[in-house]
Amino acid sequence: MIAGYARWTAVVSVLVMAGCGGRSDRQNRQDTVSNPAVLPASRPPDTRPAIVVLGTSLTAGYGLRDPAAEAYPALLQAKLDSAGRRFRIVNAGVSGESSAGALSRVDWLLGHDSIAVLVIETGANDGLRGQDPDSVRARIQTIFDRARRIAAPPRLVVVGMEALPNLGQDYVRRFRAIYPAVASANQALLVPFLLAGVAGVDSLNQEDGIHPTAAGHRKLAENVWPVLERVTREQD
Repeated sequence: MIAGYARWTAVVSVLVMAGCGGRSDRQNRQDTVSNPAVLPASRPPDTRPAIVVLGTSLTAGYGLRDPAAEAYPALLQAKLDSAGRRFRIVNAGVSGESSAGALSRVDWLLGHDSIAVLVIETGANDGLRGQDPDSVRARIQTIFDRARRIAAPPRLVVVGMEALPNLGQDYVRRFRAIYPAVASANQALLVPFLLAGVAGVDSLNQEDGIHPTAAGHRKLAENVWPVLERVTREQD
């Protein structure tokens, strides 16, 4: 059992009600559109191949002061730049989203960018709600199937999650098995557990006990970077 998971159990009911995040990205986008003062200045299009990170509030950077700079996808971009890898990270995280929501968005994402790598971080909210692990795996599989159907299929990366221990050892075991199984079936690269070294560590989490702080996101970036470094090195 991963150390610190008992703390997650204490906050599960709050998180289920909150959907692992508060305001949705849609609400934030609506605020941006309604306030011209915060519209970004026009800039030349970025033609570097995209690495799309399809994820939940953990990817969106829920609760951070500046998600665009502090969430782990932004930190991965800095690592890519430092390594001289000509890729751009697209943060497609949405707070409160389940695997069903990720599946509903993937066709739009695949149709609006030249994607070199598709990173899937989903299932956290499914696990909080006790959703059937087989259904979660089937949705991730369908996302991968759709990604492979586009003209230039991206490399696939799946990011592992863990279920709360209060759901029982059998559920925890079945949920954990989703990610290595779907990675193996699709020749995808696997990040074993996004929150390794962060889950249950007070100093690395916000007051809700589950969303990482800026320091926590630095650890998330370290967890993901070895896989992303490998896949971008292979494509250089």
